[in-house]
Parts: sequence; structure tokens; C-alpha cells
Amino acid sequence: MPIYEFECRSCGGRFEELVNAGHTAPCPQCKSSDVARRYTLIGEGRVPVGLFRKAAAESNARRKEREARRQQSFREDCRRPGG
Repeated sequence: MPIYEFECRSCGGRFEELVNAGHTAPCPQCKSSDVARRYTLIGEGRVPVGLFRKAAAESNARRKEREARRQQSFREDCRRPGG
């Protein structure tokens, strides 16, 4: 059962309702059955996630520095007796 968006022709209210295909639901505000199904977007527009340009370059530089320090520390630990 899909969720449809409806607009009431009597009061102008808009609402969503879970109904069988081809059926309608009464307006929850005025209880009128004179409603029209409205077509809406399936999903919202894509919101970009992550870092871009300068922020991405700075993040990569910090990551490379951390990795270099970690590798240096590992090499030093391997040179110690018992390491």
C-alpha cells in the first residue's frame, strides 16, 4: 500500500495517507471526501556528503602526516631490543 499526497478541494489542506491504489482518503481537517491526489517527487534531491577542494586536500595532508608518524614509530619499535 503506497503513501499518497492529497489536496482537499474544499479547504485546500494537503495531507499524506496510506491507501490502496485508486482509492482516496477523507481530509483530516474538514472531513470532506472531495480530495485530489497530488504527484510529488519520489525522493528528495541528493545532498552532497564529504569534503571538497581545499578541505579535502587538508584532510588528506593530515592523514598522510599521521600515517608517516605511525610508520616511523613502528620502525623505531622494531629497532629496539625485544621489539
